[in-house]
Amino acid sequence: MNTNLHRLVGAAVLALLLTGCASNKNTGGNTQFDFGPLGAPGAQVVRAPLPAIIVMDATGSPTFENERMVYRLNYNDPLQARTYANSRWSANPLLLVTQRIKSRLAQAGVKVLSATDSSTNIPILRLEVDEFSHAFASTTASEGRLILRASLFNGHALYDQKTVMRATPAPSADAAGGAHALAASTDGAAADILAWLAGFDNRPR
Repeated sequence: MNTNLHRLVGAAVLALLLTGCASNKNTGGNTQFDFGPLGAPGAQVVRAPLPAIIVMDATGSPTFENERMVYRLNYNDPLQARTYANSRWSANPLLLVTQRIKSRLAQAGVKVLSATDSSTNIPILRLEVDEFSHAFASTTASEGRLILRASLFNGHALYDQKTVMRATPAPSADAAGGAHALAASTDGAAADILAWLAGFDNRPR
C-alpha cells in the first residue's frame, strides 16, 4: 500500500510539474504573448511627474535579448533558467519592458522622447533589467518576477538610481499565466518609476 501510495503521489506531482513548466501544446506552432492593451492606469499612479523625459532602450542579460519565455523552478534549482518550448514573446522582453514603461509615462502626461530626438536639458532615463521570469515556488504556486534598475541622468550627471522589484502571482502554472503576471509586474514597475520621478520636478539642476 505504501509503495502504491508513493507512486500515485509521485505521478500527481509529475503531472503538475509538466502542466506548469512544459510548453503549451499548439499544433499551429509557437504561441506568442505580449503585454496586451495598455488599459487604464491604477488609481495610485502619479500624474505628469516630469514635463518631458528621454527613455533609453532597456538593457540586460543576453537571456532577455531574444523572444524565449524564461521560467525558474526555485523550489528545485533556482540557478537554472529554463525556457518554454512552444511559447514565445512577440518581441524580446527588453523591448516589451521599454515600450510599456514609455506608454505608461506618456499616459501620465509626460512627453516621452527617444535618444535620437534633438534636445538639451531633458532628463534621461536608463533602465537595466536584472530579472524577468516566471518563477515557481512550488509545482502550483508561481509569480512573474521583474527586477530592474532605473537611473536618471542630466547628460552624464547621475541624479539618482532606484531598484524596482515586482512579483505578481500568476493566475495559472503555465506560459499564459506567466505572461499575465509579468505584464502586471511591468505595469507595477512603471507606477513605481512614475512615483519616484515625481520627486525630481523641483530639484535644483
